[in-house]
Parts: sequence; structure tokens; C-alpha cells
Amino acid sequence: MVLDALMSVSASPQAAAAALKLGPKQLGEAERNVVLRTAPTMPALDRYTGVLYDALDAGAMTLSQRGRADERIAIGSALFGVVGADDLIPCYRLSAGSKLPGLGSLRSMWRPLLSDALHGADSGLVVDLRSGGYSALGPVDGAITATVLTEQADGTRKVVSHFNKHHKGLLARALATTRAEPQNLTAVARVASRAGLKVEIASDRELLILTG
Repeated sequence: MVLDALMSVSASPQAAAAALKLGPKQLGEAERNVVLRTAPTMPALDRYTGVLYDALDAGAMTLSQRGRADERIAIGSALFGVVGADDLIPCYRLSAGSKLPGLGSLRSMWRPLLSDALHGADSGLVVDLRSGGYSALGPVDGAITATVLTEQADGTRKVVSHFNKHHKGLLARALATTRAEPQNLTAVARVASRAGLKVEIASDRELLILTG
């Protein structure tokens, strides 16, 4: 349903620009959406890019690390809901905040389906590092979350915005590649510390990542 709606709206440059919030220089990205059913694919962990994925650095993983990452990582997707790290997907342009003609918001469409699917999965401990827009597509009750804070010289702390995804990417890499099998927040904090991150446990479901 989402894929068909995305392909349809992307066939019109004007409609695509409005629905996908594209500037004149980005319209070429909408053209990729038109051929989604026949486009080349690659593993999701290699397909997605950005600050978090740069820090995750899948390309530098050993074969054994990549195997663990493929088993452990799930990625929120506006188009597919959620995909596994090794799921083969095409290149596309669609964000969590997009509104496709005939579907309304992706949140209203995905939330009932995705939340049920995620809650029904026998996935054990979940560390949810998705941004707000993507976590809203399918919240996971009981998941551990991470908040990135910077410590000022006077001891005060502020929420990090620019490097937020970078530090979450470092945490994702640590958890994805460790030989350990963390079963609780304390174990997650231990893995993060061993990877060089400065962390604190804020509550029974929240980990703080502290930067200087």
C-alpha cells in the first residue's frame, strides 16, 4: 500500500515535491521511487547512510561482527515499517513525516500494524535508538532508550542535537558487535563503557550517553 502510493505520487514532480518535501535539486531522488519494484537492492545496513551509520561503520566490521550485527539490528523504515540489517531493499526517498495522497500520515497507517508486530516478536531485550519520528511509527513498550547529553564546565548538562546520532551510532556498533549477550540495562551500560562511551543509568529504561 505504501509502496504503491509512493510510486504513484513520485511520477509527478510537483506532487512528489509537495509530499516528500523536496527542493528543486532533490527531484531526482523522487525518480528512484518510480521504479522501486525493479530497482537493484542491497542489504539495508549498507543501503542507509547518514551520521548514525557513519559511526556504526558496517564496512569496517569483521565477518563475525557483521554476522552478529545482521542478527541483532532492525532498522525503522517509513516505506517498509521495519527491516532487518541484511534485508535486501532498493534505494528510495521517504521519511517518517511524509504524507502520501490517499494515506494520510505514515504514523496513522503504520502505528497499529507495526506496534503489534514488534510486540509480538520474540526479540528479548530491545534498545530503541530510533529518532522520535520513527519510534512514533511503532513504539516498543519496555524498550531501553538512550539520551545523549553534553556536560558543561560548570557541571550542567544539555541535550545534544548535532552529535546525537553520532553517539547513538557508536552505541549501536558496540551492542551489535559485542560477543556478550546483554540481558538488561546494566549489561547494556557495561558494553557501552567497554566501547569507550561514558554512560550513566538514568532510570530502569533510560541510558545516558555523556559527552564532554
